[in-house]
Amino acid sequence: MLKLIQLEWKKNNIGKYFTKAVIIAVLLCLFLFALAYLGIANDPDTGLPDAAPGNEMISSSIELFTSMAALILTGVMLSSFIVSAYQNKTMNLMFSYPIRRQKILVSQMLAVWIFNFTALVLTRLLICGCILAGSCFMTSSFPIDYDMTTAGFYLQLFIKSAVIVTMGFIALFVGRLLKSSKATIVTSFLLIFLTQASIGDLTMADKAVFPVILTVISLASAFLSVCRAEKEDLM
Repeated sequence: MLKLIQLEWKKNNIGKYFTKAVIIAVLLCLFLFALAYLGIANDPDTGLPDAAPGNEMISSSIELFTSMAALILTGVMLSSFIVSAYQNKTMNLMFSYPIRRQKILVSQMLAVWIFNFTALVLTRLLICGCILAGSCFMTSSFPIDYDMTTAGFYLQLFIKSAVIVTMGFIALFVGRLLKSSKATIVTSFLLIFLTQASIGDLTMADKAVFPVILTVISLASAFLSVCRAEKEDLM
């Protein structure tokens, strides 16, 4: 399985996605640092942060923007690695190997999941570390509500990052169902609005049961994406 994952990274030129992930991480870090210390989110009249309900703490903004970026990148990669391969008929070559189709699809999904999970964890660590370091010299507009010296911080970091990246499998299922790469990416954007957006005081981001339900749906989508691979016709 590891060799298949490495083959997928090589075949799809993982270096270009690595470059994109680094650029995204740096831009998000600069933006969130400015959000915390340069007052770009402050109300010009009151001088206080003008934050949406549920985003009063800096960790909420970090999770919001990094989750958005991760979902989009995951959707783009799943579209390129899998859905486009069906559309372009390059999957025919992969399925000609003496390897089960299901194993090939799982390796492709894991190649995307591992990359994006690692990128999301490292991006969040970079941003949290930079903002925490900035607090030694400046006063943050948003309360810094995390402690990077505790095990709980890293446990939550890993779990929340895994949930976000796993949600990309919902986009994959929709893309394969509609036989469209665009549908995969559009579904990723819809997932962002569903999980991160707020209408007045209503938001799903802080509902504890909602991520659990989405994770179950995501895993079910992953299962459905591969369970009939041995029998289905290529797109």
